[in-house]
Amino acid sequence: MAKKMMRLAAFMNAGPQGAVGWRHADASPGMLTAAHYKHIARVLEAACFELAFIPDALSVPRSLGGSFAPAVKFGSGTPRLDPMPVLSLMAEATTHLGVAATISTGYQEPYHLARAFATLDHLTGGRAGWNVVTSFQDAEAQNFGQEKLPDRTTRYARAEEFLEATTRLWDSWSDDAIIADKESGIFGRPEDVEAVDFKGQYLSVQGPLSVPRSPQGYPLIIQAGASPTGRDFAARWADLIFCSHESLASAIDFYADMKTRVAAHGRDPDQVKILPAATTVVGRDYRDAMAKHEAFADLVDYEAGLSRLAYHVNVDLTQYDLDGPLPPLDVVGVEGHYREVVEFAEREKLSIRDIGKWYGARTEGSMIGSARDIADNMERWMDQGAADGFMIQATHVPAAFEDFAREVVPELQRRGLFRTSYEGRTTRENLGIKRPERGEWRHRVRKMAVGS
Repeated sequence: MAKKMMRLAAFMNAGPQGAVGWRHADASPGMLTAAHYKHIARVLEAACFELAFIPDALSVPRSLGGSFAPAVKFGSGTPRLDPMPVLSLMAEATTHLGVAATISTGYQEPYHLARAFATLDHLTGGRAGWNVVTSFQDAEAQNFGQEKLPDRTTRYARAEEFLEATTRLWDSWSDDAIIADKESGIFGRPEDVEAVDFKGQYLSVQGPLSVPRSPQGYPLIIQAGASPTGRDFAARWADLIFCSHESLASAIDFYADMKTRVAAHGRDPDQVKILPAATTVVGRDYRDAMAKHEAFADLVDYEAGLSRLAYHVNVDLTQYDLDGPLPPLDVVGVEGHYREVVEFAEREKLSIRDIGKWYGARTEGSMIGSARDIADNMERWMDQGAADGFMIQATHVPAAFEDFAREVVPELQRRGLFRTSYEGRTTRENLGIKRPERGEWRHRVRKMAVGS
């Protein structure tokens, strides 16, 4: 029986890596240079990764103590370069690697975003991806004329309208609307271009888009919602779901739940890929890898970790006793991160200060050991129904990606678990995800209405 083919993406900041990755002796100091990102792109493409994925936020975090000082002091959540120019540089340096950026539905308009991603998809030959977020920090809201974030229900309601509007814009041209007949003087068929005329509660757009339908139809749509609302949103719209787990058991539960939700919305579960985070530390053997990890963890100041955590959960943790346990938090920014912290802290009996030390060097989905150890672990997650592949997170760049590419990828290839060359032209083709038909948005919206 043929083995299921693993999918690999790389999670990397357009700025310092994590709360302490920039301190590593092998970390590049070039985070503000084009050469830095082009080099990482070439490393990933040589290893046949499907995708490079850049997260983003629209503020310098103020979550710890109501000040941006910890974020600046420790490089936690800042700086963040605009991901779109960075992706353009990475795409220019490669020919197959997909490039994806996080853009919030809260502080963009559908027309602007649809045009930007359609343009990127054309210029890269079908390699663009959009990670859809609804924002999770009050500091972002305060950069756009709001005192605080709208509640989760409102944010997702706007996101639903945003996805309908953007997909309708991407579909406003047929695939063969442009004929560019020099002899007749006819450039395009007006009958194959249509207005959008979308009017919702939060958004409206007339259309059509000024960019023709792109090679992938819709750029690859990525989502990482962990709340029930976020999961249902992802099940309707996402092609790739990014998640993180502190245990194999929780990953199996999440995978089964998401595939069930996808099917309930009338979609093929095999067409939606689920990639848990995996932070890999590669050594000659397990002891060598653990020594590397412990040396990395020793670089962490607990305040740097708390700054990173407060940024993720959008809660000022200095209001609590740092030497006591983390109390239950009713409303948090990134629910998935919060659940992982609670799971780990309860198991290890950690104080908030301890959590800061751990979270600063936190390796999501930690896979530590030799190349064979890591490949064994990845194969186990695939076999037990926890993953379609992995979102590889580097402790420091570019060296951690280089270690994985040099050591782990060949081991996966020897086992027949990962490609040795790219099969497709577009990122959807390389992930085994079909190109959406024009009008696909109608099925997503109809299923949303029926399932609501």
